[in-house]
Amino acid sequence: MIDVRRSRDRFRGGDPGGTGDSAGIETLHAFSFGRFYDPDNLRFGPILACNEERLAPGAGFGEHPHSHTEIVTWVVEGELTHRDTAGHASVVRAGDVQHLSSAGGVRHVERNDGDVPLTFVQMWLAPSEAGGEPSYTHVAGIADSTPYALPGAGAMLHVRRIAEGERTAVPDAVGVYVHVVRGRVALGGEELGAGDSARITGAKGLELSAAVPAEVLLWELASV
Repeated sequence: MIDVRRSRDRFRGGDPGGTGDSAGIETLHAFSFGRFYDPDNLRFGPILACNEERLAPGAGFGEHPHSHTEIVTWVVEGELTHRDTAGHASVVRAGDVQHLSSAGGVRHVERNDGDVPLTFVQMWLAPSEAGGEPSYTHVAGIADSTPYALPGAGAMLHVRRIAEGERTAVPDAVGVYVHVVRGRVALGGEELGAGDSARITGAKGLELSAAVPAEVLLWELASV
């Protein structure tokens, strides 16, 4: 089964033109999130959130807490400055994967300290077991052929960059979550554009084909 969700239907957050804590931030939520509560859209397998974040230069999220959540970030454009209370600090650039395992609890800061707009996709996953010590991983320039595994959440992230007219296989898995970062792709008779997503159960023998050059994030899930 393929359940397509359109970018236009995402919950909108932030305050792009404001002056408060969320000033210069626009967020598009794919799942129930914060004040955007939807009891029928709480998660897909371990995936709790898939947020498209757009930060103007100088904008950001001040220090805030997380616990018992695997936070994976894919930078689309610009540079993301990260600092956390476990002592990690880095600048995450386009094509990089960042993974913060908040475990028993950690606080962090996320900012656009550059002079150009920042766009990133941030995904939250529930770990199989709560607790533990926070950890941090930054993979620069991840390749299409090198998936990023989150064994503690029963998930694996695949990055697919697809040239116009090319096809790529969708992992055969209990569940697959597809997020189109840019471009347009065809999947199971549906066309998905930038910001669109699909939740697939019982994926077998499926392919993505690109109508134009495309970049797609695929989560291979052990359970839904």
